[in-house]
Amino acid sequence: MDATHDSPPQAPRRGRRVSRSSASMADVARLAGVSSQTVSRVSNGYAGVNEETRRQVLDAMRELGYRPNSAARALKRGEFRTLGVITFSLSTTGNVRTLEAIATAAAAEGYAVTLLPLAVPTQDEVRGAFSRLQELAVDAVIVIMEVHLLDAATINMPPRVQVVVADSDAGDRYTVVDTDQAGGSRTAVEHLLGLGHHTVWHLAGPEDSYAAQRRSDAWQATLTEAGRPVPPLVRGDWSAESGYRAGLELAAREECTAVFTANDQMALGLLRALHESGRRVPQDVSVIGFDDIAEASSFLPPLTTVHQDFAEVGRLCVQAVLRKLRHDDTPHGTTLVPTRLIIRESAAPPSAQ
Repeated sequence: MDATHDSPPQAPRRGRRVSRSSASMADVARLAGVSSQTVSRVSNGYAGVNEETRRQVLDAMRELGYRPNSAARALKRGEFRTLGVITFSLSTTGNVRTLEAIATAAAAEGYAVTLLPLAVPTQDEVRGAFSRLQELAVDAVIVIMEVHLLDAATINMPPRVQVVVADSDAGDRYTVVDTDQAGGSRTAVEHLLGLGHHTVWHLAGPEDSYAAQRRSDAWQATLTEAGRPVPPLVRGDWSAESGYRAGLELAAREECTAVFTANDQMALGLLRALHESGRRVPQDVSVIGFDDIAEASSFLPPLTTVHQDFAEVGRLCVQAVLRKLRHDDTPHGTTLVPTRLIIRESAAPPSAQ
């Protein structure tokens, strides 16, 4: 009788699929010809793995039907590598671009983003959102708090949850990251006054918006400090259509020679209204917007506007919330991201000069 000898375990052969329940990280490593540590780095999305090695590992995962056990890894590490984001609107340029910036910055740190948009800005909705995010297993939360709550003077976050807030006035109670709304508005108004305009009219955003409030407050303060009259405020809702309606009202006022508009979309509607009313821009009326959207340079005329660095806002939000996760020492208060005035062709000295 021939003797029977134990054979060393054989590496899985290409073309023979191992069931998903039995395939392991070690199987993937053997098939790809790399270490288990390299497989771990690829499955967790870490940098530092060359593309050829990454491709070999991913090919081996597909061939074996291997999927990393995210839940098990999370329990082992004590983290899920996911950030929750709560926002009250996806219809405004600022919120969408801030969300995009947060997602990009989170991905660069190896984190995914779970988005939870809320239909109504109330404290109950906020509490419900935090409960749902905890069920979805996120490590921390960023709140894009662009509007005032309807049922509370201030927002109250659940205790023991690491939170960073974007676009809010809650800097004395939470860590807040925001654009320097007041500084950007002051620069716009001062630019128009410096061109020789006697005063500056303001097409403001909606009353429930923190950003709109800070921009209109800075507009009024700048005029007052310069000893100039403060015209009646005209209000829109961020949309180009509301800018058009307000623009028809402003176009009828011969004394209006300069308008600071709280965002570029409303400025677009304003430009149309002025054109239809026979008021030339910038010869008869100068216009400055806020945001510096991608299309602003293609307006007719190209729009002078205040540039917001949304990428930096997103990066700082992610940086702050990760610091809170790792060290829990991020102080409360507001970090302001600077703005800058982009001068194009929609603002000029008044034609009477």
